[in-house]
Amino acid sequence: MELMTKAKNFESHDLLQAQEQLWNHIFLYLKSMSLKCAVELGIPDVIHNHGGSIAHPELLAALSLPPSRSPHLRRLMRMLTHSGFFATRRSRGSGDEEEEEEEDVYLLTPLSYLLVNDNNSLSLSPFVLAMLDPYLVDPSSSMSSWFRSCERTPFQMVNGWGFWDMAGRDGKLNRIFNDGMASDGRFVMDVVVKEHGDVFLGVTSLVDVGGGIGAAARAIAETFEIRCSVLDLPHVVENIAADGVVEFVAGNMFDRIPPADAVFLKWILHDWNDDECVRILRRCKEAILENKKGGKVIIIDIVVDLEKANEIELLFDSLMMMLCGSFERNEKEWRKIFREAGFSNYKIMPVLGVRSIIELYP
Repeated sequence: MELMTKAKNFESHDLLQAQEQLWNHIFLYLKSMSLKCAVELGIPDVIHNHGGSIAHPELLAALSLPPSRSPHLRRLMRMLTHSGFFATRRSRGSGDEEEEEEEDVYLLTPLSYLLVNDNNSLSLSPFVLAMLDPYLVDPSSSMSSWFRSCERTPFQMVNGWGFWDMAGRDGKLNRIFNDGMASDGRFVMDVVVKEHGDVFLGVTSLVDVGGGIGAAARAIAETFEIRCSVLDLPHVVENIAADGVVEFVAGNMFDRIPPADAVFLKWILHDWNDDECVRILRRCKEAILENKKGGKVIIIDIVVDLEKANEIELLFDSLMMMLCGSFERNEKEWRKIFREAGFSNYKIMPVLGVRSIIELYP
């Protein structure tokens, strides 16, 4: 009764504004699904191949869509334009001057350029498709059931297996996930090698732990002439052809990591709990000490800022909870596992947007 009395004291415009905010949260998933649709249809590639802009009728034809889909495509593009993925302008058609109507012309933006696959090694389209695949999205609808269960993660509750076990069993999940991580690797390493290459000074050998199909290791090897290898599970690397640039080693980071001057961990440790991270880092320390050159561990991961944590950090933290049962760490939490693993010093450089480069020394 008291709550109802308080609610009646709110102004109508405040409640209407609150309702709009509620609706925004309810229907926000449609923005993600519209993005997925655009990538699957290949809309960014079509616009790029058409010189960076294309009229609505030409886009419909280039996508080989039936004419009946024209108004629906217009609505999809309106949503994506509103979200900043495309820009639009009006242009007159090519019909009779008296009958011609203005047509929407769609243009790429910096945001949609990141989704262009054609001759764009920085394309993040595979990452979009991986993160929005039903395998990764569906567990989010079962969070309330998971909170009442004894399962480790919502992913395991929905699929019957943990995320990494499922990736080893399901070829589709393995492929889309590794393709997604490779696209992220190419993107972030383009920044690292151009602007923060000093982290690799003095390094002659490097092992990329959990490096998937080798996108990050290849960028390092080709730029700095460092002998690079990738350590990953057998089902990840067994079908990758040798190319003379990167060596692929089948193994388990919890058992042994090949010796090298540097061990590289890109977006690996946030997948695991503290005890598991300590085990991994101890293997890293063994690897660099076995090489007898001092060495270091290079980590690319999120370091949560407790004073001003942003929404992306919180979203990734929720994703880790759903998929792996892990979490994103602040500096104090990182320092704890570094010390427990026996490392003496570290340096955090918040230079990659939401992610940081961490150098860890034995």
